Amino acid sequence: MISGTSHDGIDVAVVDFRDDGEGLVATVVSKASVPYEDALRSRLVDALPPAPTTLEEVAQLDTLIGQAFADAAVSELGDGVDLVVSHGQTVYHWVRERRVLGTLQLGQPAWIAEATGSAVLSDVRIRDIVAGGQGAPLASTLDQLVLAGRAVGGRPVAALNLGGISNVTVVGDGDPRAWDIGPANALIDAVVRERGLHPSGYDAGGAIAASGRVDDDLLARLLREPYYRLAAPKSTGKELFHLAYVHDALARAGREIDGADLVATLTELTVRTIADALAPLDPAELHVSGGGVHNAALMDGLARALPATRVGRSDLIGLGADEKEAVLMALIGWLSWHGAPGALPSATGASSPRVLGSLTPGDRPLQLPPPRPAPQRLRVVAADEDAAADG
Repeated sequence: MISGTSHDGIDVAVVDFRDDGEGLVATVVSKASVPYEDALRSRLVDALPPAPTTLEEVAQLDTLIGQAFADAAVSELGDGVDLVVSHGQTVYHWVRERRVLGTLQLGQPAWIAEATGSAVLSDVRIRDIVAGGQGAPLASTLDQLVLAGRAVGGRPVAALNLGGISNVTVVGDGDPRAWDIGPANALIDAVVRERGLHPSGYDAGGAIAASGRVDDDLLARLLREPYYRLAAPKSTGKELFHLAYVHDALARAGREIDGADLVATLTELTVRTIADALAPLDPAELHVSGGGVHNAALMDGLARALPATRVGRSDLIGLGADEKEAVLMALIGWLSWHGAPGALPSATGASSPRVLGSLTPGDRPLQLPPPRPAPQRLRVVAADEDAAADG
């Protein structure tokens, strides 16, 4: 279970893992997205940096988010789950001069353990950070297994996630690389909510961007952001890319911009930063996941900006674009449960691989299975596809 940087709800997936002799097979038994209640989401968004908050509010949100995750687990996970993996809700990612010093995810796991009776793995980023890594993007752990062997004619392949922040994994002949590129939906959503451009709070289908015109001067100013020129590994979040960041850019531009034109410009910012990051690597394929896949302006823009790359949804490789991050959490759970590392040093910058997460016991004493080596490949299938194969 995970709630990403869009802060809109909890993605849930029940995943069954088995070894088929050639690698690990992950069967997605069920999947769901459980929205936060409006009042909780508003409190969460209002507490995020750079807004001031209190320890009282942090403590209350930790409980309320934990209870929301527990409710989602009870309603969606079903019986027979060996381990619940809860990423929780990131509220702060502490980066200083490219080094990550800490990260905070809210959603007290004891509420989940109490509600389900299952053991819970949580706090999955900090061990990589303590080992010198960025703690992100952990999607690289899943991406490198799914994309293994797909390099085409010496050209790498890549997996891109478009949540609040865009992150990418590039897999070729050498060690996989991964990093956070910059804002995906974070700035777009912030402007849509502030200006009341759509009742959903986001640019549904990219229609707002399609109705506007890109402001080239503002775009040029936004592209001067120093983060884009930092070398990977690197990570970022809404600590940098938030509504006040847009306000500051508009103030420096010295004029106000129509809502649709501003959304079009921020959408083009996402397209340009991704294209600028990937074009020198010349990926043969780009498999896209996250909420941004539903934004036609973003997807069409990427296809246009990367004409030599086949751009499509991650569904084409069996990994549903909307449940990818929940499947990632399940994979990290399987790895930690079996004593295998859950992060790639070449992607996060850690000194060496680490087993991730902290365990909260359920109703029964913890009994971990024998340690197993990390798999070299992963194939993700739907439950009906796996049943047909067994038949």
